Amino acid sequence: MKNLSKLVDQLESEIPNFELTNSRISSVNVGWHIEHSCLVIVKIIENLQKSDASTFKSQLNIKKLFVFLIGKIPRGGAKAPSSVLPLENRDKNHLQESIEQTRHALIQLNACGATQYFTHPIFGNLHKKATIHFLWIHTKHHLQIIKEINLLN
Repeated sequence: MKNLSKLVDQLESEIPNFELTNSRISSVNVGWHIEHSCLVIVKIIENLQKSDASTFKSQLNIKKLFVFLIGKIPRGGAKAPSSVLPLENRDKNHLQESIEQTRHALIQLNACGATQYFTHPIFGNLHKKATIHFLWIHTKHHLQIIKEINLLN
């Protein structure tokens, strides 16, 4: 959990670069990646909180095992659901608000039970610990894209 908070700090540190883009790396700018990462964390934690821990069922999923083992998401492998697609009009203030909402969601995550879960469209049911690991992998994925955009500008 501490590691995920540090990644959110890194997202925040990229806000000054929110308008940077490089079409060789990504079709969207740094701000999009920051906002998307925040939306994913907030929405997944909301779903985790609403889940009924008594209905959790573990599922064998080869794609999940692969991604969790290597700790990386292959680029271009999936499309984000519309619920976590950022708005078009992002500015520094909006991104800062998103960071604050994300930090608040991380605090709420602490109150979730171990078998509360989130159902990922590809990886299936992820209990709290697996959800935190997924959020860490996903956020690192977008921070790497941001880093590459920054390097080529």
